[in-house]
Amino acid sequence: MDSNRNNNRRDFIKKTGALGLGIAGAGVMNVSGQQKVDKKKRKQVFNMSGYVAPKLDAVRVAVIGLGNRGSGTVRRLASIQGVEVKALCDLEADRVKKAADSIKHLGHKPDSYSGDRDAWKKVCERNDIDLVAVVTPWHLHTPMCVYAMEHDKHAYVELPAAQTIKECWQLVETSEKTKKHCVQMSSNCHGGLHAVVLNMAREGFFGELIHAEGAYIHDLLMRYLFDRDMYHNLWRLRENTGRHGSLYPQHGLVPIMQMMDINYGDQMDYMASISTADFTMGKTAREVASTEKAFEPFVGKDFRGNMNTTVIRTIRGRSIMIQHDVTSPRPDVRFDLLSGSKGIFKARPGRIATSHDGWIPEEEFNALVDKYTPEINKRFEELTKQAEQIDKRGHSYYRVSPTDWRLIDCLRNGLPMDMDVYEAASSSAIIPLSEWSVEKRSAVEIPDFTNGAWKTNPRGMDINLEKGGGNTKLV
Repeated sequence: MDSNRNNNRRDFIKKTGALGLGIAGAGVMNVSGQQKVDKKKRKQVFNMSGYVAPKLDAVRVAVIGLGNRGSGTVRRLASIQGVEVKALCDLEADRVKKAADSIKHLGHKPDSYSGDRDAWKKVCERNDIDLVAVVTPWHLHTPMCVYAMEHDKHAYVELPAAQTIKECWQLVETSEKTKKHCVQMSSNCHGGLHAVVLNMAREGFFGELIHAEGAYIHDLLMRYLFDRDMYHNLWRLRENTGRHGSLYPQHGLVPIMQMMDINYGDQMDYMASISTADFTMGKTAREVASTEKAFEPFVGKDFRGNMNTTVIRTIRGRSIMIQHDVTSPRPDVRFDLLSGSKGIFKARPGRIATSHDGWIPEEEFNALVDKYTPEINKRFEELTKQAEQIDKRGHSYYRVSPTDWRLIDCLRNGLPMDMDVYEAASSSAIIPLSEWSVEKRSAVEIPDFTNGAWKTNPRGMDINLEKGGGNTKLV
């Protein structure tokens, strides 16, 4: 990066009042909006990028949190060759029993933990578990992952992996110290058009990448947030009060990070975020509370705005736009656009253009998809067709994703993780940084969780299985 551009960037951020937040170890420490700068100097203890953990012939798994996502996680992992589900844990005993019953036909007989709020610690302390899947409310993700890694377990965590910059650093430092993986369940990265576009980007089809867009947009208002049976103690609705920012950026952001080699040759540099006012949640709270007492405490609360838009600039000068809106009547949007010097991809429906004259014909688009479909897609599709007991009719939470499969496949074959703790920390950091940016109306630097190793780190996802693997079956 040339010195003039670097100086201009720093001058801009200095004027906005956020200078210094991007130095190693610095950042926002409090998601409530109060700025605190962590000035602790950090040094990378061990680089987890490309790290190969000892090979596991069998992957002994525990799942903590068995709500709508957790119950699906149990069934997905239990349907992968080499997995032994050893323990299930949730506050509510009926959820534990239901999850255990759902995998009996696959031969799993897990021990049950429930009732005690610290029961999850007993699960992590067992010496017969290799991988702990954390599928609990957001604020518990980091403490549980850290405890699991400190007790010699790999961690597989629902997104977001962390809620504060301090927690992001805790994940990174613990993973490096223990040499245990911390992988975020970003299933939008492997498989489908995401992997095809990633392969096209790596092969140079789009030329120099310039800009990308992603989002988490779909209507969760009544079916999820204001459904008292969906989340324990209405925890997700509570997360939407008193907070203004991009609360769930990973589905749109992480595929873009892979395509732009973030943490593997480029790095997110600084960002700015704005939010609209709330036009639906406050009104809905009043309406629902008139008939359901459970929602009375939410009347008059400060709900987050409908739409948050966050813009990120990378060290190499690329831009990323991430949006979040789960309370407006809009169709689902995740990874949405990738633009380069030679072409552009637009999702939903998949389209490609290589000039301003318009989108290429459907037949030509399909031919490109066939040409650039990576080996990981082909292998997973083949294995899915071979599997006899995979439930393909249920909710996506219950269907084995390529991310689940590839995690187990890497552990069983002694391969590096396709996505590591730095991806989990970097993508999660956008949450508290966006909240600070919205409140301060300012740009903010993004910490480098690799401590400079991004300049030489090997590329992440092995989408063409060049290092091996791909031989773990679905059962």
